[in-house]
Amino acid sequence: MAGRVKNILKFAAPAAFFAPTAANATCPICTAVVLVGLEGARRAGVDNSIIGVWTAGFFMAVIFWVWSAMRNKGVKNPLWYLVPPAGPIGLLMLLWFVPGSPLEFGTQTLAGIDKFLVGLIAGGSAFFFAVKWHRRIKRENGGKSWFPLQKVVWPLSALSIVSLVFAAIVYL
Repeated sequence: MAGRVKNILKFAAPAAFFAPTAANATCPICTAVVLVGLEGARRAGVDNSIIGVWTAGFFMAVIFWVWSAMRNKGVKNPLWYLVPPAGPIGLLMLLWFVPGSPLEFGTQTLAGIDKFLVGLIAGGSAFFFAVKWHRRIKRENGGKSWFPLQKVVWPLSALSIVSLVFAAIVYL
């Protein structure tokens, strides 16, 4: 199973560099770095709550890419916008409940809830609100950011802060 995941990562990370530029809602390089770094962090023994934060960040970046592409293609029906989140959720469900999977549901808990799930919820929320905050700043500023690469800095900062909070809870 670990060999299969490693092979998927070898091909998925470089593929992020070839994503269409018209659909970029977040930085593809940062997204690829997060994807590649997840397996290394897991192997290095980083806590599941922190892995969950960055997994959520990766999935949210991909979902925002797809939503942006859908808007660019003129998709009007709001129900179609429910399809992109279904992919990552389905993948996680498969990984979570398959015996021998790298994700072992319920083995590590924080306040009685699976650590990976807590990290997913916290990381996904942080990423979502950081992207929304960036868009609000641009809208109120006449389409301009406060500083270059703000759309990259806000989500990565939000994920980093949530990771530091979890690290303080788990390791201190």
